[in-house]
Amino acid sequence: EGGSRRRSWGLLVTAGVGGTLMALYAVVTPFVTPALRKVCLPFVPATSTQIQNVLKMLENRSGSLVDIGSGDGRIVIAAAKRGFKAVGYELNPWLVWYSRYRARRDGVHQNTKFYISDLWKVSFSHYTNVVVFGVPQMMPQLEKKLEEELECNARIIACRFPFPCWIPDHTTGEGIDTVWAYDLKRSRGCETKSLEITPEAEC
Repeated sequence: EGGSRRRSWGLLVTAGVGGTLMALYAVVTPFVTPALRKVCLPFVPATSTQIQNVLKMLENRSGSLVDIGSGDGRIVIAAAKRGFKAVGYELNPWLVWYSRYRARRDGVHQNTKFYISDLWKVSFSHYTNVVVFGVPQMMPQLEKKLEEELECNARIIACRFPFPCWIPDHTTGEGIDTVWAYDLKRSRGCETKSLEITPEAEC
């Protein structure tokens, strides 16, 4: 009888440890996996000052807005409160689910959408306002992608790190809270800023 009890306790402990490890794996994997990608885009929450600087760059703007690498949805939710139809793309499913919860909690879920997606597999051609919290390694490639996809009336807002070749039309903030805004334009009143990136990423 004693042996049977020990076996039962052993099975319970094994099941408990196994369940805990599986739960940890499910929670940690979405945060660790992006770091293993060629270009790592870690989750660093936007500060309140950064959010205000982004909103300042969106003054007198309208149309659709996308946050590339939306994290916990702070920028998307703040933009929705200003009347934008705002969308966030984020690779981490936990952050996307949390963003949806926050949007519902703040009463802006009808004006927001969050998608679990790799930014390199998404076309941003139908957005007129783009917000990017990037890292230096990704900015040259993203610059080229946005140049090819966006319409001439688009505004791209970069936070923390500027684009390597574009010259910003507007800048606000300082330090890590600096925000750069770039307006794409075509010739004859809508001039396109040409962009050619060599393998060495020279401007």
